[in-house]
Amino acid sequence: MNHTILIAEDEARLREILCDFFLSKGDHPVPAANGLQALELAETIEFDGVLLDIMMPGLNGLSVCRALRRHSDVPIIFLTALSDEEDKLLGYELGADDYVTKPFSMAVLHAKITALIHRSRGTILTGDQLAAGRIRIVCSSQKVYVDDQEITLTPKEYSLLLCLMRNRGTVLSREQLLVKCWGYDYEGESRAVDTHIRRLRDKLGTAADHIKTVIKAGYKLEV
Repeated sequence: MNHTILIAEDEARLREILCDFFLSKGDHPVPAANGLQALELAETIEFDGVLLDIMMPGLNGLSVCRALRRHSDVPIIFLTALSDEEDKLLGYELGADDYVTKPFSMAVLHAKITALIHRSRGTILTGDQLAAGRIRIVCSSQKVYVDDQEITLTPKEYSLLLCLMRNRGTVLSREQLLVKCWGYDYEGESRAVDTHIRRLRDKLGTAADHIKTVIKAGYKLEV
């Protein structure tokens, strides 16, 4: 399996238990005792998945997640004692892929992050191509094909499609798409995403139904 997993947890004993468990499963766990250390590690190591405790001193998990999402699509699961729905929604808005409330099953947590990693890679055909259903992207040339017929996209439309395909099956909010595709914290109208999605669907033609609208949440690519 050999996935490299960042485990950011300020409780030393739990952090040790998590690392031991993931190591026993054939993964490579990298521990971080606080949010700042987690970000420093993320600058030098390419992680396959991230486990983030929310209530960490100094820089909490929410802030770490926000920072990571500015430049990475790595799967992120929050570890928290919080169970309030608003806290969970905030985590999802910031780009978390899942939420596990303490106490939790180590086996279930491992299964969740492993599934997210596999899903995030699920569209890769070769090192240069992504495919989902009837859509195929050649990354080196930024060419897009539907049923092997090339279609022409604007840079923003291409970025949106690429982001959705790399996160196949995961709901991405408008705010997440703005940050991932525009490349910075956009403070304008997030509904601009809707316009680009509509144009992208028009160009995808009969494959437009691969892009699903999730009411009050955002969009996802599903086959």
